[in-house]
Amino acid sequence: MKAAIVHAFDQPPRYGDIEAPTAAPGEVLVRVRAAALSQLVRAQASGKHYSSGKQLPLVPGADGVGLLEDGTRVYFCFPRAPIGAMAEIVAVDARNCVPVPDEVDDLTAAAIANPGMSSWAALQERARFQAGERVLVNGAAGASGRLAIQVAKHLGASHVVATARNAAVEAELRGLGADDFICLDQPVEQLTAVFREEIKGRGIDVVLDYLWGQPAACILEALGGPGNGEAAPRVRFVNIGSIAGASIPMNPGVLRGSGLEMSGSGLGSISNAGLAQVVGQLLQAIGSAGLRVEARAVPLAAVEATWGASSAERVVFVV
Repeated sequence: MKAAIVHAFDQPPRYGDIEAPTAAPGEVLVRVRAAALSQLVRAQASGKHYSSGKQLPLVPGADGVGLLEDGTRVYFCFPRAPIGAMAEIVAVDARNCVPVPDEVDDLTAAAIANPGMSSWAALQERARFQAGERVLVNGAAGASGRLAIQVAKHLGASHVVATARNAAVEAELRGLGADDFICLDQPVEQLTAVFREEIKGRGIDVVLDYLWGQPAACILEALGGPGNGEAAPRVRFVNIGSIAGASIPMNPGVLRGSGLEMSGSGLGSISNAGLAQVVGQLLQAIGSAGLRVEARAVPLAAVEATWGASSAERVVFVV
């Protein structure tokens, strides 16, 4: 069968032939129709992600949309290594498949699943979000952050604050549902003060952090400071990404003197089957919530030329 194949971790995948998998007990075969290119998939294919396979050759791709042998159209995730989603046929644990609603096309389902799941899972499964709470999306300019605004509003957030380094995206983010905007491109002390005013003044219940690095450090520092003798309100900080840096300075006084509760959301914090169910909920909500993601279909045969190219749209390889 045809597939995108990684022969070396420092090179993009090449389109070629590889032996098709057979289903093991508990698995189903899926004939793939679409598979998205995400930061997760790029990192796994480079050997740099904590979930990367180490044996080559391998086929990249964490999830996609395809047909079961009986013709049912499904979203699937985490096909059995080494054959990832960017292949004609994959073997997948049956628990990692959910139906795709008829009104959602392949391109949209494949493109929205990973970025939309990141906030839905973080809110519902990790933060135990309740309707009416206030949410801060740290790093809202990317596809995942933009969807996080929409998902938070759909799930009942009373107020959503979005952050981004580029002030020019403020109008777009407000158009997606953000009630307030904080520009990250300002001195550390000033940014910390702005976060402190937002968190301790108006109040924030949940932080969805796509950045880590200095912006996250400013948020955490803003939680500290002398209290008023009462127990500080809970702030559930959920880290989802680290594109602003993999490490931060951390004042332990913040842990002792605030209502901070830190967790992460990603592979391993939620079961694979649980993540599939989250995507199932997300796909069902696309119409009623008006969820939007910019996507571009690319033939899988063009994988090598497309792999490293930057794009504002989410690339979806069509098999």
